[in-house]
Amino acid sequence: MILLLQNDTPFPPVSQALKNPNGLLAAGGDLAPARLLDAYRHGIFPWFGEGDPILWWSPDPRMVLFPGEFKLSKSLRKTLRRGAYQLRTDTAFEQVMRACAAPRDGQDGTWIQGEMVQAYCELHRMGYAHSVEVWMDSELIGGLYGIGIGKMFYGESMFSRRADASKIALAHLCAQLQRWGFGMIDCQMNTAHLASLGAREIPRQAFVADVARLTAEPVPNVPWRFESPDW
Repeated sequence: MILLLQNDTPFPPVSQALKNPNGLLAAGGDLAPARLLDAYRHGIFPWFGEGDPILWWSPDPRMVLFPGEFKLSKSLRKTLRRGAYQLRTDTAFEQVMRACAAPRDGQDGTWIQGEMVQAYCELHRMGYAHSVEVWMDSELIGGLYGIGIGKMFYGESMFSRRADASKIALAHLCAQLQRWGFGMIDCQMNTAHLASLGAREIPRQAFVADVARLTAEPVPNVPWRFESPDW
């Protein structure tokens, strides 16, 4: 049985999350900034379908990407070196979210619905939510968004409208986070695509301990501005 949250109910310990479905911890509550930030600081994230109650998750194990372990393929390195794109950060956050929410082949609906967009745009205005954007000829062709707290980044979603566009965004993100001393990118759930880019699973207990340490670190200036890497 999972806890039904009221707006002022604290989250239960993540150790109480269900094994099946993996990580389901609580339902209900709201998506107010304080609730969301508290969730992320405890290794919890919201994920629910349109029309469903808010569901809160903390799976075990947890898929993460350490910035220095990003797998940069030869073909992607060539693309990055050509530089036939413009990399921007925090200039089109809502546009990136809505692009991530667009229908994809093999998927029914999206978990990034209006309530989520509104909540995360508020976190963006507060300096916590960030977008990494890939532009070409004034067109947004790919990108990602997530939450930054201290030296911890929580990846939420990414999209591509041209080949490798989301990988370009992720490569720049990893390079910059490594410069800033970020310890980890939360990828939430295991997928073959994330694993091919260097992400791996770690035990939830280790993840939560790292999150507590990293979120207490000083935060880089916002809005984010990335340096140009030497690929």
